[in-house]
Amino acid sequence: MLKFVLSNIYIEFLIYLVGGIMGLDFIKSKEFLKEDYRPSEDEPFMNEDHVEYFRSKLLDWKKSILSESKDTIKGMKEETRNIPDVADRASEETDRALELRTRDRQRKLISKIDSALRRIEDGSYGYCEETGEPISLKRLDARPIATFSVEAQERHERRERDHRDD
Repeated sequence: MLKFVLSNIYIEFLIYLVGGIMGLDFIKSKEFLKEDYRPSEDEPFMNEDHVEYFRSKLLDWKKSILSESKDTIKGMKEETRNIPDVADRASEETDRALELRTRDRQRKLISKIDSALRRIEDGSYGYCEETGEPISLKRLDARPIATFSVEAQERHERRERDHRDD
């Protein structure tokens, strides 16, 4: 009995770890799709296979970013040292600043990935926020966090450019 309880605690701990890093969707996202599956225009838009494909793609992307971030933090802790040469120290500080800026951009990207995962859950994923029309599968495959169709994105960028020029 004790072995069973410990086993369940261990499983719950693993789910907690994975769930905390990836969200519990990570556990269920690998259930349905074949490894070589690609969404097709011949299928109904945002069917179960499409949804699982994009959920898996987003979760894998998030996992990769989090893993890189952990490696960066670990590397920065290990590489802290006193460099006597001013030029070498400046070069290392520049490298660190660039790495931290990259990680900040990736933090913002994780926020967009989480937003896309929420849209998957509420059923609005894959549809343009401006027009309500489906976003092309090619665009979603290339940029799974897209919220606008290509045409709506172009209009959005034009408006931004016009307002910036004023």
